[in-house]
Amino acid sequence: MENVPGDNWRKHRRAMHLSFHPTAAVQFKPHSLRACRNFLNRLLDKPNDMVAAFRYMAGETIMSVAYGLNVQPKDDPYIAMAEQGAHTLEAAAIPGAFLVDDLPILKYVPDWFPGAGFKRKAQEWKKIARRMIEKPFEAALHNIVAGAAIPSFVSTSLQKVQEDSKDDCLTEEIIQDVAATLYVAGSDTTVSALSWCILGLLERPDAVKKAQADIDRVIKPGHLPDFDDEPSLPYITAIVKEALRWNDVVPISIPHRLDVEDEYKGYRLPAGAVVVPNAWAMLHDETIYPDPFTFNPDRFMKDGQLNPDVRDPEHACWGFGRRICLGRYMAFSSVWINVASILATFDISKAVDMDGKVIEPSHEYTSSLVRLPLPFKCSMTPRSKQAEALIRSSTNEDVF
Repeated sequence: MENVPGDNWRKHRRAMHLSFHPTAAVQFKPHSLRACRNFLNRLLDKPNDMVAAFRYMAGETIMSVAYGLNVQPKDDPYIAMAEQGAHTLEAAAIPGAFLVDDLPILKYVPDWFPGAGFKRKAQEWKKIARRMIEKPFEAALHNIVAGAAIPSFVSTSLQKVQEDSKDDCLTEEIIQDVAATLYVAGSDTTVSALSWCILGLLERPDAVKKAQADIDRVIKPGHLPDFDDEPSLPYITAIVKEALRWNDVVPISIPHRLDVEDEYKGYRLPAGAVVVPNAWAMLHDETIYPDPFTFNPDRFMKDGQLNPDVRDPEHACWGFGRRICLGRYMAFSSVWINVASILATFDISKAVDMDGKVIEPSHEYTSSLVRLPLPFKCSMTPRSKQAEALIRSSTNEDVF
């Protein structure tokens, strides 16, 4: 079949959809659970370095989901490699980040020409990206051959190749590319969502107490939250939804190019025009979310249950159309289990300085495709000696 424009993209999307649609994504919950338990242990050791713990947890989750790799307790080379690759791709994806975005003719000028610095960066970033794509995939193949692989996107996809060699969306090259994309799409976004969630909870100690009361009522003594507890903890779900709405991870979504001419409120949008969706405006529309700049999980609740009449932030927070985030079900689950586990085992409050004065978080953030808050201080203390012991006993727990 002729490789028509967009055909390669569709193959990659389908390869990912096969493993991450709602039913299939359930298989990866044990990966998220194990990474979450290890995260709690890191937080116990270094409570003042929460964002770094979030980042390592996200890396551990994705390396496990994508490749079936168990990462080192710290300074894992695959996470370091993927972080470097992900940051270069995010920088390149910011609309208007380079002059060539506005003057496409610049792509034809020589590398040494003034204004062609983007070409030299692209060459350097290509090497970093190839290393990120190839090295963990090679490690996954080694484990599969050795019979030591745990279920992952790579292992299950390669198994599907053997079962149905006629499916042209499942080739080794596509599987390799999609596995690397998981890290780019899921690392900083997870860190952002969890960090903003903690910042929101710092402003609402009443919400923290309410959530902890629900957890204490539902979770049996001597246990940590599990995914089976999700239906019984709707307020935790409301907290996650509000975090995704209040400070959305990607406020200015990925640009879309129109295939056909369109019209919006009387404005003509010609075919080929680039449209940049404003997710921030949609999620802060006061006609849908009253008092939109206040972190308020209760807006999603009614009579102790999730209120179906309140618009779910998923209509904007995961992107739009054919480019909507295919990993959103796994991503939501990862954020949910971490929020539930933190609240089950730690008390969260604003930090105080040497004079006992409260340190107010600034809520400042980096300006990039992903909206990451700058490092902030807060107090994270174990709720009890029992909670501390429970965290220690669950580290590297076998959940597969």
